[in-house]
Amino acid sequence: MNGEDGTVRSKRGYRRVLLKLGGEMFGGGSVGVDPDVVHSVAAQIADVVRNGVQVAVVIGGGNFFRGAELSQRGLDRDRADYMAMLGTVMNSLALQDFLEKEGVPTRVQTAITMGQVAEPYIPRRAERHLEKGRVVIFGAGTGMPYFSTDTAAAQRALEIGCDVVLMAKAVDGVYSADPRTDPGAKLFDEIAHRDVLERGLKVADATAFSLCMDNNMPIIVFNLLTEGNIARAVNGERIGTLVSTPTHLE
Repeated sequence: MNGEDGTVRSKRGYRRVLLKLGGEMFGGGSVGVDPDVVHSVAAQIADVVRNGVQVAVVIGGGNFFRGAELSQRGLDRDRADYMAMLGTVMNSLALQDFLEKEGVPTRVQTAITMGQVAEPYIPRRAERHLEKGRVVIFGAGTGMPYFSTDTAAAQRALEIGCDVVLMAKAVDGVYSADPRTDPGAKLFDEIAHRDVLERGLKVADATAFSLCMDNNMPIIVFNLLTEGNIARAVNGERIGTLVSTPTHLE
């Protein structure tokens, strides 16, 4: 059922979602993978899948490498970005392992071919996996340097026909300013893609927001660290911030 903002958000929730996870959270604030964090995320995803929702996932690699930061220290940007892509694959394999321990069949598809550990990214095959109740994790970003995993999440969501991008963060949603430095920062319940871009709000990569705006793909920004928030977002509950392109019917 479409709302006035043109999204398919409703009390019944969403049918197919793209969950974007930041790599920094997987490391628990340090380099590497924190098994407790990954287990918690896997358990939340498993609960959602058991309720019949189709879930695809894109994970960042910030707990291992960040291409832009490495390039600032003198490393070639192309090579730094490819290193970061490999970090996302390590996170993808970790999440796959914990999901399968929860009894949820999972496939990893990567934009860089690595046949011994993952399938190549094939959109139609990904859709078939989702239809069969499998979680699909997309690793290695877009497979191209200079594009963030936020942009990869937007692109994958559009290509496989997701209803929404669920952008999990360590904050409660989109604020008017950085809440860590500005105590007067306002949390938005809803905001338009264009407003996020025009205000320069540092929520995610601007390319990802532009792509979603141009294709009317809603984004929900919410706090992953609150237990059960993935299910709440999937069920259409009003948590975090809904970023959408309003439609005017009059």
